[in-house]
Amino acid sequence: MTTYNKFKYKYVDGSTVSSNVVDTIIAGGTLVHPDRTVRSSIAIDDGTIVSIGNEGSLPDTERRIDATDKLVMPGMVDPHVHAHDETRALDSYETATKAAALGGITTFINFAWEGWEGEDSPYDPDTTILTGIERQRTAGEEEAVIDFGVHAVLVNETQSNLDHIEDAVHTGVSSFKVFTAYEIGLSNGFIDQVLGRIGELGAVGVFHTEDQSVCDQLTEKLRRENRGAPEDYPDSRPDYTEAMAADDIARMAQEAGAQYYGVHTTSRMAADVLERYQEDGSEIRAETCTHYTVHDDSIYGSLGNLPLMAPPIRSPDDVEAMFEHLRGGALSVVSTDHSSYKKESKQVDNWWDCDTFGVNSLQRSLPVFHDEAVVERGFSYPDLVRVMSTNPARTFGLSNKGSLDPGTDADIIVFDPSRTHTISAADNAAVSDFSIYEGADVTGWVEKTFVRGRLVADDGEIVADPGHGEFIERELPEWENSQQPLRG
Repeated sequence: MTTYNKFKYKYVDGSTVSSNVVDTIIAGGTLVHPDRTVRSSIAIDDGTIVSIGNEGSLPDTERRIDATDKLVMPGMVDPHVHAHDETRALDSYETATKAAALGGITTFINFAWEGWEGEDSPYDPDTTILTGIERQRTAGEEEAVIDFGVHAVLVNETQSNLDHIEDAVHTGVSSFKVFTAYEIGLSNGFIDQVLGRIGELGAVGVFHTEDQSVCDQLTEKLRRENRGAPEDYPDSRPDYTEAMAADDIARMAQEAGAQYYGVHTTSRMAADVLERYQEDGSEIRAETCTHYTVHDDSIYGSLGNLPLMAPPIRSPDDVEAMFEHLRGGALSVVSTDHSSYKKESKQVDNWWDCDTFGVNSLQRSLPVFHDEAVVERGFSYPDLVRVMSTNPARTFGLSNKGSLDPGTDADIIVFDPSRTHTISAADNAAVSDFSIYEGADVTGWVEKTFVRGRLVADDGEIVADPGHGEFIERELPEWENSQQPLRG
């Protein structure tokens, strides 16, 4: 067995033999780092980036990829994905990771659920987060074509859950999801205990923040008024319910010295709340999602129930706020919140009868966000790499991801920034048979996707077998003031 080091192979007896051949060189492209772009070539061997430089200075290769006029970027890292038997989401690891690979995503973080007593629980109530982690790991290692991790989801207010947080950290799960909404929403009192434990360990709390009691009252009011049209749905979960819950949890997180990560931020009001708590980027961070940066609430009039999700898509001003806070740094990640459902399940008479909230986005997120942020709004390519790759990797303890640095995993995409294509659900690799981007002409195309040096997607086709993906045991991240805002 050999290990690669500076273009030499070292044998187990300690002797060495020179080698001037690496597995792959991606030549002639523009490399996009989180802080700069540079015209260069990149050498890959044994799943790792081993060198960057002029092609003439690199070793020979078994495979040369010509990236002239293309961008070479670290693979995107999506920290918010729903797949594999998780509360009705239909994608398996195979379908979800294929969609991700086609969209230039080389690592995602799914969710490992425990069971609970309730009509919405798909699991045995005795299922613990540790059981859920093992279930997800086993399924993913059999089916995935890209790498993956999981957040553990806490839904029961028990001492055993508090005890299992440290056990989960030892399995490589360093983040814990908590809801303030739905039947699985936890009380502030228990969340305060969770934050205390997370703070002691240096783990990350991942929070869905909406005040469910207000949402419930508003929903009942809309029912009484017979306002079941899709256009009425956002009024059931307004921006202040998101901001109220975010304020509560962020305040408790700061008191506990815990790392708070707010998922799917949708509104100016909620983002403004989080900004007030962000003193140096070491405790409070948040994401928005692709759909909140390109769609406003008029979509409910045009697409009906298909875009039903929680929190809702909001006003045009909230769309602008997402970009303002990405520029300013209050929001540091763009994710998908990917959930695949069938169109048929969305076809209900009243929006409150729909129980399949969420949309698929893995395959489309990068080109859609590229088209809006870079092409339309003039943001830079380092900006894009930061919010879709480097920042999520650093936030969630993925030290070998989100970078083109030598010594890191060769998770790389070759991206054509000028190729235009029309989005069609007929091309979905995910299970979902619709897209909220249907018919959109977007600029930007993922030409090739490499995961640990292996080509897994090539010009719209999957070329790797299920099982290439690996479960990533994540480190406890050490947050600091390193989440750079967009400069565009």
